[in-house]
Amino acid sequence: MMMSFFDQFASPSFLGIPLIAVAIALPWVLFPTPPSRWVNNRLITVQTWFINRFTNQLMMPLNVGGHKWALLLASLMMFLITINMLGLLPYTFTPTTQLSLNMGLAVPLWLATVIIGMRNQPTVALGHLLPEGTPLPLIPVLIIIETISLFIRPLALGVRLTANLTAGHLLIQLIATAVFVLLPMMPTVAILTAAVLFLLTLLEVAVAMIQAYVFVLLLSLYLQENV
Repeated sequence: MMMSFFDQFASPSFLGIPLIAVAIALPWVLFPTPPSRWVNNRLITVQTWFINRFTNQLMMPLNVGGHKWALLLASLMMFLITINMLGLLPYTFTPTTQLSLNMGLAVPLWLATVIIGMRNQPTVALGHLLPEGTPLPLIPVLIIIETISLFIRPLALGVRLTANLTAGHLLIQLIATAVFVLLPMMPTVAILTAAVLFLLTLLEVAVAMIQAYVFVLLLSLYLQENV
């Protein structure tokens, strides 16, 4: 029976129990825990260096009030990178290809930044809805447009992450299927297609890391507007 290309995005289940919770919890098990000794191994040293560099770059444009989000944003970055990278392995499931999960991450975090802005500086937060120097007849129209753009932000966060990962996985599966079909008939073309597949896989690894970074970076920019 021919399987659909979209079956890879269906949540796997065992004995009727969805395994998406296992796929979400697995990254935290794989991270090495820093020991209590003074000297760490190379893996933990590289991990600590990466987290420190990322946190410094992310918190640099923020005020002191936004530094409270450092642990949350760094943890979210590592979580998304690990899930996206694990999803590139054979016989694995990528939870971030599910729009429901991405929206479940994007909406509460975006809403938290908006609530912080309304609580700490309501005048500045509401001032973003109306640019300075706007002509009087355009004020109602611009307020409606800026309000719509404000509420579209979490949707853009979730859809961007879902669409990029879904498109990459589909393209890899399509080209891999073409390699298996062409191998008995045209071996030379199949080898060239396999080379393209290898390059595409490297690109997808970069996309998995970049999309996680973009997701967290946009959240930090939304936070910057409200602190």
